[in-house]
Formats: sequence, structure tokens, C-alpha cells
Amino acid sequence: MEIDEGARRKGLVREFSEVEDRAKWSAQGQFEQAKGWQKFNLWLGSLSAASAAVSGALVLAPSGLDIIGGVLALFAAAGGAVMTVVNASQRATGATTAANAYLEIQNAARRARLVDAPWADLEKSRAVLEGLTERIDEQNRSAEPISRRAYRKAGRNIKAGGQTTDLEGLTTNA
Repeated sequence: MEIDEGARRKGLVREFSEVEDRAKWSAQGQFEQAKGWQKFNLWLGSLSAASAAVSGALVLAPSGLDIIGGVLALFAAAGGAVMTVVNASQRATGATTAANAYLEIQNAARRARLVDAPWADLEKSRAVLEGLTERIDEQNRSAEPISRRAYRKAGRNIKAGGQTTDLEGLTTNA
């Protein structure tokens, strides 16, 4: 049984839409994950630096608060150790890089769905879909998983209209 061209084209458009949607959710999740790592890095770094400064002042002051200064110095050292082990700034950079890669895939899928698939050769569109699927699968393998919190925040952002592109309302006077 031969499937007609219209049905194949409709299936391709549906699959391009699916790739676009998967990439949108992944990109938004990675951006939210990056924000979380940036906040963690800023807060822990600020607290560690402030603890180090105050501990130095307390130890050097003739006020007899050197024990408190020592405890704050230990806190600053522990904060620095956690920052080194967790490497939040590198994780934030990695999440941002992954998010941008997902955005590239999302944009390519949207262009293929709206511009190419309705008129392009079916085999060419199928090859483009295969390439996009391979790209998103590779990105999924290389990106770090996001937290449940980042996933929820991404979902709220998408449902609130973030990442919405309304191209259907555009017309041209050609």
C-alpha cells in the first residue's frame, strides 16, 4: 500500500514539530539549570569571601574574638572547598552551552517545519529530519541532566508563553 505524498508530508511536519518541542523544553531546562548554578556560585562565593574578611579582622583585632575569627576562617575554607569540588561556574557554562545548542536545533526544526517541509522534496525533508534527530540525540547524550527544580521552572516559563514564536500571524505583500 502506497502512502500518498500529502500524508508523508503531514507526518514529516508533525515530526519536525516534535523535535522542535523537545529542543524547546531541553533548552529552557538547561537555561534554568545554568541560572541555578550561577546563583549557587554567587552566594557561596560571597559568603566565603565575607567570612574570610571578617575572620581576618577578628583574628587581628585585639578584642579577644580570635576563636570566632578562627571558626569563620574554617567556614570560609569549607566554602572554598565546596566551590572547588562542585565547580558551579563550569557547570553553569556547560548548561548555557547545552541550552544554546538546543536552541539551534529548535530553530532549525521550526524553519524546516514552516519553510521547507510544506514544499521541499520529501526525501530531502526526511534527510533534514534525520540530521536534526541525530543532533538532538547527541546533545541529549552530552548534556548534564537538569534538576527537578529546573524542569519545573522551565515548564512554568514555557506555559507562560516564554519561547513562543507566533509566525502564523505574519503576512507578506509580495
